[in-house]
Amino acid sequence: MKIPPGVSAGDFADAIKQFEDAVGKEWVFTSDEDVALYRDAYSPFWGEADELVASAAVAPDTVEQVQKVVRIANHYKIPIYPVSTGKDLGYGGSAPTYSGSVVLDLKRMNRILEVNEQNAYALVEPGVSYFDLYRYIQEKGIKLWVDVPDPGWGSPIGNSLDRGGGYLTALYRNHFDSHCGMEVVLANGELMRTGMGAMPGAQTWQQYKSGFGPWIDGMFSQSNFGVVTKMGFWLLPQPDAYLSGTVMVPKHEDLIPMIDILNWLENTNCTTGMPFLGSPLLSRGGPLSAGGPPPDAELTALLAKPIATTLNELDAYAQKKGVGFFSCTLSFYGAAEANAANWEFAKEKFSAIPGAKFVDGQSYKLPLTDEQKGNVNVPLFGIPSLRMFSIGARSEANPTPGNGHIWFAPIIPRTGEAIFEANRVFTDAAKELNLPVPSFSLPTCYWERGFIYLFGFPITHDIEANKRNRAAFDRLVQIAAQHGWGEYRTAPAHQASVMDTYSFNNHALLHFHETVKDAIDPNGILSAGRYGIWPKHLREAKG
Repeated sequence: MKIPPGVSAGDFADAIKQFEDAVGKEWVFTSDEDVALYRDAYSPFWGEADELVASAAVAPDTVEQVQKVVRIANHYKIPIYPVSTGKDLGYGGSAPTYSGSVVLDLKRMNRILEVNEQNAYALVEPGVSYFDLYRYIQEKGIKLWVDVPDPGWGSPIGNSLDRGGGYLTALYRNHFDSHCGMEVVLANGELMRTGMGAMPGAQTWQQYKSGFGPWIDGMFSQSNFGVVTKMGFWLLPQPDAYLSGTVMVPKHEDLIPMIDILNWLENTNCTTGMPFLGSPLLSRGGPLSAGGPPPDAELTALLAKPIATTLNELDAYAQKKGVGFFSCTLSFYGAAEANAANWEFAKEKFSAIPGAKFVDGQSYKLPLTDEQKGNVNVPLFGIPSLRMFSIGARSEANPTPGNGHIWFAPIIPRTGEAIFEANRVFTDAAKELNLPVPSFSLPTCYWERGFIYLFGFPITHDIEANKRNRAAFDRLVQIAAQHGWGEYRTAPAHQASVMDTYSFNNHALLHFHETVKDAIDPNGILSAGRYGIWPKHLREAKG
C-alpha cells in the first residue's frame, strides 16, 4: 500500500482505521487491486514512476460521513481527492493530481433529491449520473430535459464543476452556468450552502442563483476549495418540436460572413441549439471525412496538396461540382411554427452570401418515438449515451484502436478569421513538433461567444512516445497562449503549464487562488495541485 507523501506509516494506519469507523470497513479500499481501479485509464505517464496514483480510497454514503472523512484527513494532514463518478476520461479520470492522495469516492452518494417540473430544476448528489437523472425523469413521466455531454456516464455535478458542455439551448449547454445553488463541505469539515440555500428553510435555493452578498459558487469550479455534496440544475422544459437545417457556402472565404451571421442569429436567439460546422468539400474523402462519397481523381489530387496552396482551385472545384466548401447546421427548439419561421429567417440572413444553398434537416414533433430515437444524435434530445466511444472502437477499419487520449482544448475568438489563423498556427506547430499535420480543422460551438478546438493527443504504452507527446502538448499550450488563446480545461499532467499562461500582472490570478487556498485549507488536504493551485507547504517544497 502506497503511503501519502509527508504522512508517517503510523498516522496513515490510524487514519485508515478512523475512515473505516466513519464509513464502514467495506467502503475503505487499500489493496493494490482495489486502488488500481482509480488509475487514469488514459494516463500520459503510463508505466512511469511519475504516474499519478492513489494510496487508498474512501467511499462515504452521506454528507455527515463526508464531513467525518474530511475532519480525519485534516487532523492527520492526509491529502484527499474528491471524485463524483470518476469518468472524466481525457482530463484525468479518477486519478489524483497529487500522487499518493486518498481518493474521496462520492459515487455512493447517488440520490436524486428533487425534480421540480413546475419550476424546471433538479437537486442531486455527486454520484448521480446523467443516465440516472434521465431514467428517473422518464420513469416519473416528468416533461423536462437534461442537457447531457458526450459520453453520458458522468455526473452532472462533476461535469459542471469542470465546466463541461452539451447540446441544447444556450442557457443549458454551459453546464456550470445552468447550475443553481450548491452544498459544500469545507476543509475543516464545516458544511456550507451557497446562494439562497444559506437561509434555513429557503424556498428558492434552485430558483435564484446569487442569494445575498458575494456570489461565490464559481470558486468551487475547477478548484480545490471544497467538496460539493449537493447541486441544483435548471432543466429544459420539453419543447414542442425540433427542427434542423443546413446552410452551405461555396467559397473558402465565405466562412467569414457565415460565422458572423451565425453569431448574430445565436445572440438574438433565432437559433437555439448547438450549431455544427462542417466542410462538405473536404469531407468527400478528405481531412474532414465522415464516411462521405470518395473523391474523384481531380479532388484527390487537390487534397494531396496543402490546402493553403490550392484555395482557388478548390473554390473552382466546389462551384463546378455544386459542393459547399463550408456548412453550418442549425437546430431550433420550440413551437413547430416558430421553428419553421426562424429557419426561414435564418435562410434570409445567410442568403446575403452569394451562392449560399440550404438543406432542410430533421423535423420532429416531440417527444420522440422509440423508432425516431434510433435515427438521431440522441444528446441533441437530452438523452445520454455512450455512442461517442464507437468513434475509436475496434473495427475492420480500425483493427488496432489506441489506448486513449488527452484533450488539447484552446478557446479562440468566434470569427472566421480566427479559424483561419488557428489552422495556420496549429499546422505550423504540428510541423515543428513532428505531429500529424492537420489539413484543416473546424472548432466546436458549445458556447455562444467563443469557439473551442478539441485535439486528442494519443496515449500509448510506450514511455518515450508519451514523453514526446507531453513535451509537444506543453509547447502547443505556449504557442496558443502567444496568440491569446487559453486552454479552458486540461488533464492534471498539464494543469500547471496551462495555469502558467494565465500570467497577467505577474500571475495575479494564481496568487489570488493561492491566498484563498491558504485561508480555507491551510493544511492543503483538498485536491492538492488541481488546476495549478498548490497548498503553501508544497509550493515551498517546489521552491
